[in-house]
Amino acid sequence: MTDDLAARIAALMPRAKKDLAELVAITSVADPRQYPAEECRKAADWVVSAFTDAGLRNVRLEPTPDGSLAVLGERPAPPGAPTVLLYCHYDVQPPLDDDAWTSPPFELTERDGRWYGRGSADCKGNIVMHLTALRALGDDIPVGLKFVAEGSEEQGTGGLEAFVPDHADDLRADALLICDTGNAAVGVPTATTTLRGLANVVVTVSTLAGNIHSGMFGGPAPDALAALIRLLDSLRDEDGGTRVDGLDCDGAWDGVQYDEQQFRTDAGVLDGVRLTGSGTVADRLWAKPAVTVLGIDCPPVVGSAAAVPATARARVSLRVPPGIDAKAARAALDAHLRKAAPWNAQVTVEDESLGSPFRAATGGKAYAALDRAAKDVYGKELAFLGQGGSIPLCNVLAATYPDAEIVLMGVEEPRCLIHAPNESVDPSEIEHMAHVEALFLRHYGAEHA
Repeated sequence: MTDDLAARIAALMPRAKKDLAELVAITSVADPRQYPAEECRKAADWVVSAFTDAGLRNVRLEPTPDGSLAVLGERPAPPGAPTVLLYCHYDVQPPLDDDAWTSPPFELTERDGRWYGRGSADCKGNIVMHLTALRALGDDIPVGLKFVAEGSEEQGTGGLEAFVPDHADDLRADALLICDTGNAAVGVPTATTTLRGLANVVVTVSTLAGNIHSGMFGGPAPDALAALIRLLDSLRDEDGGTRVDGLDCDGAWDGVQYDEQQFRTDAGVLDGVRLTGSGTVADRLWAKPAVTVLGIDCPPVVGSAAAVPATARARVSLRVPPGIDAKAARAALDAHLRKAAPWNAQVTVEDESLGSPFRAATGGKAYAALDRAAKDVYGKELAFLGQGGSIPLCNVLAATYPDAEIVLMGVEEPRCLIHAPNESVDPSEIEHMAHVEALFLRHYGAEHA
């Protein structure tokens, strides 16, 4: 039976590639300031059609409080069988820098055995993984299914998080497959058990009533950009590790480790450049807070004038590990930024998105079924790793469905370079993880038989 399923999935891979090419071509960035809102609607309609064709019932669009559209669907459970929720999202990150892409970001391109394109892994590759698993199983699905595809996950505006509590029965299930992560490496079956939370702020530094001539006033006139640089530098210690006053930045990871050389390769760290922070790579990724300056508003080099900047601002992101309250972390970041400004510069801090860290319980029937499926497909036991990213929805789901098992899995291994230029997916991961998903549904149903 397993071999037959593997053959059916292998035969479906040309269709999977066609599906992914169609999805990648849709510029579904959920920010109308960058791309037309109609593109997200186009992607949502594509998902409705595809999952209806794959056998789900009542596949429909549901508006969420942030204005985005979620796609919901279902398949009733056989008598006495459990129900599994399948999650994914159809919106994508913007391409960032078109010139940094080797091939067009919204055109699926095969190169060196991988498929390149924005969203090819995150998360349209997981959409195709779901479709491939369902098509391979056909009507032979021993569990009930609920399905949701989110439409604004990458923007962090919380549409689905706000939707879930008021529509709990629409997504209620015994096991929740949150397919927006991936394996530790190609060929290493992995479930993500922890997620960092997120606290984003925008800090603005003001020193002058307006820009003034640097020849006439530069020297004693306080430079807002220089003040911002010092302010941001205060968030790092001498080895580059995150240091925020009032925040514990010394956590340690006690699970599977992340080889430093492998991390350097995965992250594309240039030769000779040292990693920042202290402790193991796993400590720094999954157990310690991590600050990143996401962007700075200041005069660009081209077109800049001989003037002392009066204001400058930056968007600062703080990743928060399990064990630290996200609200308390953001409050510490806010206080640090206000206190650390040099020269009594005026500082305002605008709070943006906030998400709590997450830790999954791994001792139930869903994890046992997933481990069995991983062994069947990969010949290896399921590995457990942390994840540096944030999925605030997981905490909402945990609170809404306290008895459900939450499993984070998918096709997004490190070489995918999600959120970066030249995002890609290894098609073997789509094939094998679709096989894992299909077998999981069988094994999980058998666990309850």
